[in-house]
Amino acid sequence: MPGRLRALNAGVWLLRIFWWTTLIATVGLAVAAFPMLPVDWPAWAAMLAAVVVVESIVFWIGIIAVYLTSVQLGLRIRIIGIVCGWIPIANLVALRLIIRTCREEVRFESDKERLDASRAASRVCATRYPILLVHGVFFRDSKVLNYWGRIPGELECNGAIVYYGGHQSAASVEDAGRELAGRIRRIVGETGCGKVNVIAHSKGGLDMRWAIAREGVGGLVASLTTINTPHRGCGFADYLLAKVPDGARKKIEATYNAAASRLGDTSPDFMAAVRDLTQAGCARINREIGLDPFPGIVCRSVGSRLLRATTGRFPLNFTYPLVKWFDGPNDGLVSRPSFPWGDDFMWIEPAGNRGISHADMIDLNRENIPGFDVREFYVSLVADLKRRGL
Repeated sequence: MPGRLRALNAGVWLLRIFWWTTLIATVGLAVAAFPMLPVDWPAWAAMLAAVVVVESIVFWIGIIAVYLTSVQLGLRIRIIGIVCGWIPIANLVALRLIIRTCREEVRFESDKERLDASRAASRVCATRYPILLVHGVFFRDSKVLNYWGRIPGELECNGAIVYYGGHQSAASVEDAGRELAGRIRRIVGETGCGKVNVIAHSKGGLDMRWAIAREGVGGLVASLTTINTPHRGCGFADYLLAKVPDGARKKIEATYNAAASRLGDTSPDFMAAVRDLTQAGCARINREIGLDPFPGIVCRSVGSRLLRATTGRFPLNFTYPLVKWFDGPNDGLVSRPSFPWGDDFMWIEPAGNRGISHADMIDLNRENIPGFDVREFYVSLVADLKRRGL
């Protein structure tokens, strides 16, 4: 068990000990109060003080441990714990929620560790060609906050060699495609790998289709798997673009481009990216490069559905009902009809009432979702490429 999990598990046990010993001590102090008070109140007060000191030490060590090491608590549960910590009864309910969440995290991650250890020798993700992960719009590849969450680490743990697109956060499909083509040529030229297997999320799928169709890197790509890519655009984006006043649009554009430039983009173009994501923009792109899969390249696509706005994470839980109104079943951003492309299409809609959002598909929030293990899903995608000899 890694150090983080050991610390988290220790914190959970301390909080469980605190829960039960506090309950027992409270009952014991209440029972002792009848014969001891008021005559022997100093002894009773001393027992109370001892209980408070010991329980406080156990609680604070436990709560600090879980707050520092848990991934699954998230901001919401942490805030609930802080706010409810000062409210009698509510603090006990919040503590039970924290313990239950962290205990499940330890169980899930321990099972994941055992699974990876059991198949380490087989290197299920050791594909013939390396994996190139291509991000979507309004993000950049970062070691500090990986766009792909825990996915790259899981792939590498199972034998994969992983590279990143490294392209700008906002640009037209044409410009991003040209940038990605250059990145692929550099990887192949520097490593001698021959080709790459590309997994592209959201707009990254459009960028890669352009790179293959127009930038001459088709011979350097063994496979292209698009994840929740709006191949036919987002009707919701068309609506917003039409409704946002020109002055507000220009202000948003200027603010974003300035921020992106400071973060590393050489020539960010917010509006070019947005226009290419609309239904009209994608229709134009599809007329120019076609929608058919590329000969000699394994072409696959994946899409998912978020079932309820309340189960997603901001901002996609906010946009989900609006996209549903305009486009129907969706992942919080892109509707189902826009996802299918290539020779195979996979639709992700696990049992239950949560569903899987646009951000869930890249593990952006590092959330363990009941019924859908996103890391294992990517392992299965890459393992399939290995079985195909790619």
